[in-house]
Amino acid sequence: MSLRAWAMGLAAMLLAAPLLRAQIAPWPASPPVTLDAPPAVTAPAADRPIFLDDATLYPQLGPREDSQVNNGGAHFNFDLRYLSNYIYRGVDQTTIGVDPENSLQFEGKASFDLGDWPHPFIGLFVNVFNEDPVSRFEEVRPFAGLEWTLKPFTFAGGFNAYIYPNRKPQDTQDVWAQVTLNDALIVRSQHPFLSPYLYAAYDVALYHGFYFETGVKHDFVLDDFGVVLTPFADVAYVLQQPYFALPGGHIDSGWQHYDIGMTGSLSLNNLFNASRHNGEWSVVGYLYYTDGIANHLRADTLVWGGVGLRFAY
Repeated sequence: MSLRAWAMGLAAMLLAAPLLRAQIAPWPASPPVTLDAPPAVTAPAADRPIFLDDATLYPQLGPREDSQVNNGGAHFNFDLRYLSNYIYRGVDQTTIGVDPENSLQFEGKASFDLGDWPHPFIGLFVNVFNEDPVSRFEEVRPFAGLEWTLKPFTFAGGFNAYIYPNRKPQDTQDVWAQVTLNDALIVRSQHPFLSPYLYAAYDVALYHGFYFETGVKHDFVLDDFGVVLTPFADVAYVLQQPYFALPGGHIDSGWQHYDIGMTGSLSLNNLFNASRHNGEWSVVGYLYYTDGIANHLRADTLVWGGVGLRFAY
């Protein structure tokens, strides 16, 4: 075919194109697509998905397995402490002639959740010092009581039995009560700010006197590191309590001692990325300063502390 014939055929096609377009209906235009407002599709009520939390697209089936320690009715705590000294209510319990004593302490507690009723608990404290000339178990203290939260207060009360093996004349018992204020509502915070408390104990066996204590504390929680730092302070007053009278003295009432200090805990579960489902382990550090107030009352001035291991379930 000659070049002239190709040119004539192309011209005929161009002339016929308008006629062809006139015979073909145009394709309907698509509606504009809006990315931030997709068309709503309404499903029958029976077929609609149910979300337990409107803030997410997926059903919330409860706390993650590693976010809870124990949601049952029984809870257990165990502390193993290694301390430079054993100070109790402002008085150094260290064996005479041994300083520092570097005592080993065991303390375990079991509590039971009864819902709206007071929660009972039982426990045992033991102070051990291998070089004690009388008994390496210097003090054994079983205790029991009840705890009841009526927001914003938590009430607790119980019984302590002080047993000194091979030192029976020193054995005694006391009853105690404590009320703690959850001040989160007052300061409009999610967590307590100072948690002020008032504690009172009465010796029912040997001394027949009162011991009072009040104090505050605050938890600084560093969630990303699994660390909790807790500074605290407390002050004590005794009333007709002969245990705190100095040898040869007869004055057994007054402001007796105060404490300031800090505890710090590091979650081993957080450190090793381990589940808390079977309990939580922590390393705990203790640092205290204890000082007497009234010159006529028994109290010691000492900086002391140590380290420990804690298990909670």
